[in-house]
Amino acid sequence: MKSNKIYQVSTLQALALGYTRPVVTVEELLENGDTGLGTFENVDGEMIILDGVCYQAKQNGSIVRSPDSAGVPFAVAGSVKDGRKIEMGEMRNIDAIKLELTLRIDEAFELNSIHIARIDGFFDIIHARAGAPYRSQHVTLKNILSKTQKDFCFEKLYGTLVCVYYPDYMDGINASGWHLHFISKDKKLGGHVFEVSMSSGECLLQKMDRIEIQLPREAAFDTYTLKEASNDEIKEVEQGNS
Repeated sequence: MKSNKIYQVSTLQALALGYTRPVVTVEELLENGDTGLGTFENVDGEMIILDGVCYQAKQNGSIVRSPDSAGVPFAVAGSVKDGRKIEMGEMRNIDAIKLELTLRIDEAFELNSIHIARIDGFFDIIHARAGAPYRSQHVTLKNILSKTQKDFCFEKLYGTLVCVYYPDYMDGINASGWHLHFISKDKKLGGHVFEVSMSSGECLLQKMDRIEIQLPREAAFDTYTLKEASNDEIKEVEQGNS
């Protein structure tokens, strides 16, 4: 039986506490998956991996292609090419999309597994955010984003949602539930999504049965007490309310 691996760089707890130093390069990350999301060194924007290419959403919501040498402090990547195909109708908000995806994995008895989903569709509204680089040590992600984050809204465009699901027992390693990033079809706009309205879409949903985590190698990582990461702050950041 074929194994589907998800590759993760560092942990969300470390990122939340301010470990934003590079752990791997974009080139190394792409060796482990063609679809995914994350961020860049010093939280320099939001990452979207699609079709084996890594893109960076800048503070104003514009997209650039990431150089292979760019540093990655936190990300996840895998493959969805063999995933289940799902037709998705009108979804008026992000909760409706998350519920539909969760029901699909629940009906297959897969709620304790990690999943990656790719949704290609037409979007009426995308509310998203991205930040600018902020070099620091031990400054929490919430505080970094409070200084650098900009919100923006896209309307009436085709694009792709990259969605990652972690079960609740993995909370801290990553955010439990669904995490969504967006990139427009023309590869010009994107970011971390905290609200969305979709007219229609086609989804590839892939269950992952193996996880590989690359922890930071440098000594600075061991100066962080990861259990002190605030789950409430992580949820605020994830929902775009920081």
